[in-house]
Amino acid sequence: MFGGFTKDLGIDLGTANTLVYVKGKGIVVREPSVVAIRTDTKTIEAVGNDARNMIGRTPGNIRAIRPMKDGVIADFDTTSTMIKYFIRQAQKQRWLFARHPSVMVCVPSGITAVEKRAVEDATRQAGARDAFTIEEPFAAAIGADLPVWEPTGSMVVDIGGGTTEVAVISLGGIVTSRSIRVAGDEMDEAITQYIKRTYNLMIGERTSEQIKMEIGSALLMDPPVRFEIRGRDLVSGLPKTMAITSDEITEALADTMNSIVEAVKVTLEKCPPELSADIMDRGIVLTGGGGLLLNLDKLLQRETGMPVIVAENPLDCVALGTGRALEHLHLFKMKSGPTSRSRR
Repeated sequence: MFGGFTKDLGIDLGTANTLVYVKGKGIVVREPSVVAIRTDTKTIEAVGNDARNMIGRTPGNIRAIRPMKDGVIADFDTTSTMIKYFIRQAQKQRWLFARHPSVMVCVPSGITAVEKRAVEDATRQAGARDAFTIEEPFAAAIGADLPVWEPTGSMVVDIGGGTTEVAVISLGGIVTSRSIRVAGDEMDEAITQYIKRTYNLMIGERTSEQIKMEIGSALLMDPPVRFEIRGRDLVSGLPKTMAITSDEITEALADTMNSIVEAVKVTLEKCPPELSADIMDRGIVLTGGGGLLLNLDKLLQRETGMPVIVAENPLDCVALGTGRALEHLHLFKMKSGPTSRSRR
């Protein structure tokens, strides 16, 4: 039967990157959530890695955009086209036989009903037979191997590109959560603005991301690390190379870090006492690309007094959890919480 060739998919549809999990195979697609569009003909020029390489380097008639903003759809048609591309990439080896798969997509916990419906509609328009959604922190907790189905408290802080999701989970549901639209993109923008304000130097999106990954730190480093950057001098208009230190980047990221710490504290304040005791024993688990920021675990530990652990594979936790949720779809259908089945 050809139906045996159909593999259900789990999609971590992120603001910065999209990962696709194929049931039984694991993560098979990992590409940036970027689409390059020809402005004159409105046709898609490239998607994923090819499109990301065009950012800041395109001619006037081609525009590289991110159709997802702050974890939700900013451009419906482009997002649908992007999802369709990623589904095809995931099914590449068996496209002759593949039928329309069931697809589970993660969404921010703070998403509105309209935004959630947009994700489901875009997924169905991209070729999914059925569209399901799972809240991002719940998926991250499953991917981080936390005991989400047990009567014990687990806390996850998932810092992606567009949103930071903080949630306390117990008995297969989210007990309390907070979603803020401050995350990796906000960190990049803070670095760009700091360098522009301090040195009159304009740097690109990819440069600020590289600075964050190379010398970004939530706490001051001892000794400070120097890093050479290139940009355009706003006074002379000419290219310029200069060195900055990790201390400056820590200063640039201070407001973003404060927002994340505050979200964690508010979630802990709303947590029932019994679950707080569980979290004190097990610790807060950091997932997402932003969780890799140097010393962020130490900052959260200092501010909350709780143990903080970075997940074993923070970048993949949400995608792994979304995919694993497919294998327990019957449990999600019985619950109205973290997952809901879309209807036509």
